[in-house]
Order: sequence, then structure tokens, then C-alpha cells
Amino acid sequence: MIKILHTADIHLDSPLKSLALRDPDLRDRVQAATRGAFARIVEVALEEKVAALLIAGDLYDGAARSARTAAFLLEQLDRLRRGRIPVFYNKGNHDAENPITGEVALPDNVHVFDGRGGRVKLDDHDVWIHGVSFSGRHAPDSLLGKFSAPVADSVNIAMLHTSLAGAAGHDTYAPCTLSDLVGMGFDYWALGHIHKRQVHSRSPFVVMPGIPQGRDIGEAGAQSATLLSIDDGRITLSEIATSQVTFQRIDLSVAGCEDEDALRSHLRGELRRIAADADSDATILRLRLSGAFARRWQVERDRDTWSALIATTARETGTLWVEKVEFALSDPGETGPDATATAELASFMQTILDEPGFAATLDSQLDDVLAELPAHLRAHLLPDAKAQAALVRRLAGDGARHVTALMKGAAE
Repeated sequence: MIKILHTADIHLDSPLKSLALRDPDLRDRVQAATRGAFARIVEVALEEKVAALLIAGDLYDGAARSARTAAFLLEQLDRLRRGRIPVFYNKGNHDAENPITGEVALPDNVHVFDGRGGRVKLDDHDVWIHGVSFSGRHAPDSLLGKFSAPVADSVNIAMLHTSLAGAAGHDTYAPCTLSDLVGMGFDYWALGHIHKRQVHSRSPFVVMPGIPQGRDIGEAGAQSATLLSIDDGRITLSEIATSQVTFQRIDLSVAGCEDEDALRSHLRGELRRIAADADSDATILRLRLSGAFARRWQVERDRDTWSALIATTARETGTLWVEKVEFALSDPGETGPDATATAELASFMQTILDEPGFAATLDSQLDDVLAELPAHLRAHLLPDAKAQAALVRRLAGDGARHVTALMKGAAE
């Protein structure tokens, strides 16, 4: 039995983007999460006595230079060297722009594929590792032509950092199709770049292992690395948990709660249940409260107080932190048209929201606010014009609902 561990997109010291970072009790743990995930990968490699560790690109994150990052990386790679475990690494787009990539002399157990491509035989095993690195920050064309042919009568593993045919939220790099990969004759494609784990094919295996440590709510859920077990040429896969911090979206129904006391008790019980089921020592939650609640407008009116209460209750579990609470409650008494003054005003506000002139005014005001932000923050917050239009509508809708809640909550 030969075991090989496959990971990618480690993004060492990548800043985790979360409102929960405002919590000083969580900040240090979150900022060390990517290192913790990589250290966990190294520990598993040593425990499982793997024949190799594969890193399919984006070991580093961005262009930031950090001596601490370099020292940490060398320490972990040296642990593998002492354990006689070779590391195979092909550079991705983030690696190509990081100065550490070309400055740090890696231990002799690390083989870095260059932009011309190459292949290496595993010592004492009839397994060949093929790979090609990005030569620069961008790889707009396919890199498949740089791979040599698989070695006959051997297990052949190919490493590639690629967007495949494209994926939402990811730039297009080294594009190729699944059928392109399947037709090249390799037994296993060790991919990187897309942060969501997916086994695209099982004959041959084409595997995107996903990011080992999620960085924000858009990378929610437990993350992992992929362990290959090769027995007489037959490959089987298993997932190895790596997350140090887990982001989760949770929808909590409050239906059945008669009053605020019952709601508080219900939320406390649900948060304890979530903490008991958590698969990491730190879980950052985005909660959505939904369902019919008789005092819905009072809760909407006092949403800041409820958000603070929920955040405090979550912290008391010792493992949960709340990034954001979304309120999507409904009123069980709304069975027909509401003729009250507040309902009339709510309808009027909705009419205003739908007017193109009002939207244009808000858009202009948002432009003024955004002009005060650094360019890289503006690009992250609003990657395109559609994102700005969506933000304008969401902010206006939130404001209208808040005004309605203030009036209804006071009236009832």
C-alpha cells in the first residue's frame, strides 16, 4: 500500500476576512489558521507515513514578503525531510507573484516543477509524479502541452494548477476541459486553484482538493486534504480534515416561540447544539433567523440588541463566534392586506425603492463613500457594476425594513 497526500491553495498567512476578527479573543486564532492547517497536513503526512506530499499550487498568498512565513514553511518542510517524505510542488498564480518563492532555499526533499514541466519517479515505488508550474502571474493558455507522456506500466500522477473550463469567483488560469485531462492517460490528476473540493472524475481520478482552510463565509464548511491509497495500481481516496477555523451558514427557525423569553431559550439551546456538533475548535457563524414570530417587529426593532445577545451566548460555548445575524422573520398575523398607517408607509417606501431616479441618487452617494476607500478594498467589495447595484438595493431595502420595524415595534 502506497499513500500520497494531495493538497493545494494553502495561501499561507492569507488574511481571513471576517467581522468576527473584531473579537480580540478570536483574532489571533483566526490569523494563524492557514499555518495551523498546513501544520495539520504535515502531521497527517508523518502519521500516515505517506510516500509523498503533493502541493498543487498557491502555497503562498499574494505579494506580501514575510520572514516569519518563510521560517514557518522551512520548519514544516524540514519535519517532512526528517521523516523521509518528499514534497512535490508546482507553482500557481499566487506563488508566481510572491517574492519568497524565489528567495527561500527549500530543503532537498522538495522538488519544485518549473515552467517547462517535468516528471520524477518516487524512490522505491513504481509511481511517477508529473508537473508544470506557472512561469508568471498569469497563464491564459493551456499548459497541457508541457506534460510528457505517462510512463507505461506505472502509476502516473499529474499536478496542475488550473481553473478548468472556468468557475464562479475564480480567475481563468491554464484553462482546459475535463475531457482534455481524461484523454491524456494519467491515473490521477492532482489539481489546484478552485477552493471547493470536487472529484470531477473517477476513471481516471481528476481531483480538486479544495482549500484546506476557509478564509471567509464564502468558503464555508469543513475543509480538507485528499489522501490517496494505491494498492496494486488501484487508487482509493479519503478526506483528511484540516480546518482550524470553520465558517458556517446556519438557518434557525424560531417558529413555535411564543415570546421573547421562549426565543432566548430556543436560541441558547440551538447554539449549544451547534457547538456540540462542530468539527473544529473555532466556528464562525452567519445566522439567519426565520419563521413566524408574533413579536417579529419588536425583534426587528431591537435587532442590534438581539445580535449582541446572540453573539454573547455563542461565545459562552467556547467554540462559537457570530459574524452576522440576519433577520428574516414573518408575522403570523399577516393573513391579508394590512390597512394600518405603518403598512401604508411601508408600501410607499417600496414604491420609492423601485423608482430609477431614487436608485441613481443612492448610487451616486455610494460612489462618494467608496471614493474614500483604498482601491484594493473597493475592488474586493464591489468587483463589478452588478455588485454595486445589488449593494445599493440591499442597503435601501434594509433601511426601509428598519424604519418599518421602528414604527410597528413601537405601535404594537
